[in-house]
Amino acid sequence: MRINIVCVGKIKEKYLKLGIDEFKKRLSKYCKLEIIELEDEKAPENLSDKEMLMIKEKEGKKILSKIKDNSYVIALAIDGKNLSSEELAETINKLGVRGISNITFVIGGSLGLSDEVLSRADYKLSFSKMTFPHQLMRLILLEQVYRAYRINNGEPYHK
Repeated sequence: MRINIVCVGKIKEKYLKLGIDEFKKRLSKYCKLEIIELEDEKAPENLSDKEMLMIKEKEGKKILSKIKDNSYVIALAIDGKNLSSEELAETINKLGVRGISNITFVIGGSLGLSDEVLSRADYKLSFSKMTFPHQLMRLILLEQVYRAYRINNGEPYHK
């Protein structure tokens, strides 16, 4: 299976880079992984609603340009469905059984995802009602995808 992660923003923090690199290495045993980083739009403080919408739309166009037509898209969205680790593993497994071999996870920028990206999504996934930095979400997502593969293969890791 091919897992793509399309995300807005660069990772600057060394500790996050180390964690991401570790899970990329671990996941190489299970899938082909590609992380596509897109430059975020500059978002100064005190933006108007219209300015926020314009930034999300610009980022959204960049995101959509990186999603392949045949890809099953899972958007990380605060109003998405909450899943346990086992349920995420089952979802990934069922997609494979259905013959879907290309999954794209989308992580928006600090303002979230545009309506256009959310409309393109086949599934909206929420990790929590809490807000997390989008850079940290990349690490959390990779860890959960790794955990899902371990669960699906009946391998120790998940407790």
